[in-house]
Amino acid sequence: MNENITAQEISQGAYVSPIDKLKLISADDWEILTEEWVDLKQDVYLKSERPAGAGDMGIDIVAYITDPKSDPRNYEWDCYQCKRYNHSLSPSDIWIELGKIIYYTFEEKYPIPKKYYLIATQGIGTKLNKMLQDISILKEGLKDNWDKYCKKKITTTEEIVLEGNFLDHFESFDFSIFDSIAPKVIIEEYKTHEKYLVRFGGSLPPRPTVSIPSEIEDLRYIDQLVKSYNTNSANEILNVDDISSASHNGHFEDARKSFYKAEELRMLNRDSLPDGIFKNLKDNIYDGVSSKSREEFDDGYKKVLAIESEAGKIPIESNPLKDACQTIDKKGLCHHLVNDERLTWVEDDE
Repeated sequence: MNENITAQEISQGAYVSPIDKLKLISADDWEILTEEWVDLKQDVYLKSERPAGAGDMGIDIVAYITDPKSDPRNYEWDCYQCKRYNHSLSPSDIWIELGKIIYYTFEEKYPIPKKYYLIATQGIGTKLNKMLQDISILKEGLKDNWDKYCKKKITTTEEIVLEGNFLDHFESFDFSIFDSIAPKVIIEEYKTHEKYLVRFGGSLPPRPTVSIPSEIEDLRYIDQLVKSYNTNSANEILNVDDISSASHNGHFEDARKSFYKAEELRMLNRDSLPDGIFKNLKDNIYDGVSSKSREEFDDGYKKVLAIESEAGKIPIESNPLKDACQTIDKKGLCHHLVNDERLTWVEDDE
């Protein structure tokens, strides 16, 4: 028995590496993941899209280098062809795909892509890899296998024979556009995508640092804090300038600090996790303090302290941000909720 087994291994099972998880992904999810990865290349492509359903004419992912609307016949693009098999890709797996791209560019259904990438969950086999490195062998291999893999399989309406003008197109076709990208490269580059942790697991990256602005913000949570202090002070507090000399100054600085600590969580969600997780965390805090917020309080400041204290006790184990969230963040989320007009310390007409 392994005496060093961890609690995480008990709850989640043994660790499975991202490269092995790719081998378990569905064909459809593999295309979706590839499109998400291509979308990260904003310095290269204007946009990408995934043609849906039958009749995709041999294209899984279209990545536009130039706008197709500006020149529908001669726009520049790259093609990403996704393959999800239980083995590394072999020449027999891709003859039909190469045949389609050559045939449909001959038919002028779309321009010849600048690059055509084979993307396989289990990588490229040795034989195919050698062909991709020597395009003369690749071209001869496709010609030799045309009748078996392409002639009757590119379309269901006719046989595509290598002859005449189509043969001329085949012979002049630039086979150097065909290439492959290893799955380990995709995984490494995909790490910056917001869905990486959802797909492959792992720890959250360090949270970003957000500095507290030197100038007091014109935000609702600031206005509400001022009003709450005014209900608790012997001296009238009309604005933030009056706080510095009051006994509430320490809390005011702590409240601003907690607001921006919670803002760090929002940015961590934005950069590393799917949309909505920070909002769900705020909802969790709101659900935990909403009953307390409806109680009667002698003054608004006591209400602030009570709600902040209540928020600190709320468990958030189901939220993906739980390992990054600290008690100060929970307090800050209360002020975010005030900013969102979901919590109120002192009614505006008081």
